Amino acid sequence: MAPSLEIAGLVKRFGDKTAVDHIDLNVPQGSFYGLVGPNGAGKTTALSMAVGLLRPDGGRALVHGVDVWEEPLRARRLMGVLPDGLAMPERLTGRELLTYLGQLHGLSAEEVDGRADELLAVMELDGSAERTLVVDYSTGMRKKIGLATTLLHAPKVLVLDEPLEAVDPVSAATIKRILKRFVEGGGSVLISSHVMALVEELCDTVGVMARGRVVAQGPLDEVRGGRSLEETFVDLVGVTIGGGEGLSWLAS
Repeated sequence: MAPSLEIAGLVKRFGDKTAVDHIDLNVPQGSFYGLVGPNGAGKTTALSMAVGLLRPDGGRALVHGVDVWEEPLRARRLMGVLPDGLAMPERLTGRELLTYLGQLHGLSAEEVDGRADELLAVMELDGSAERTLVVDYSTGMRKKIGLATTLLHAPKVLVLDEPLEAVDPVSAATIKRILKRFVEGGGSVLISSHVMALVEELCDTVGVMARGRVVAQGPLDEVRGGRSLEETFVDLVGVTIGGGEGLSWLAS
């Protein structure tokens, strides 16, 4: 079975710095894939190229066999994308935002209304929250309405950059439940995260990036090799954990 998302030899340079260095990455169909790495590893740059937000200097990205850069409209219909720090029209309510984006996707008025009703209810954004402007949304509400926009057009693949960062536990539980349902229904999810416990909880497949390269990739249990993902990650990335010395003036 072809991967739901295939990244082959992606490269991105900024001046003399190579941010992404010929990476290969495969997200199996029906999988929950976690991409982890330290700050500056190239995760966000790689995902931005994979979904068509940043043009690569080399390589390809395919969604269910459709080249993201050669057939961008076909590819984007198959994807729901939630970048980190997503900018949204903030002077619209949640319902107005979904209606506007649904029309851009070419959905009929009936489809938009029905899907918006369901999404707002599932995201717990109905009622008074439905009438609130996005500019007045909390962080958790913004993440949930952002996820709703990615699901509106019924994509086959979700690509989410730090979808639970700074989200309260209740909103996080809602988002995790929805993502699990999406995968159980046959969809594929790729998330990037710094939180190893989150990746271990949700993901069946994992990739580890460091210094612009993929240093490990495969089923979660194989990659972590009988240890915690955090322990394996530290070894793979090759970092030294500090904080054990100095600051003697803090001791009572």
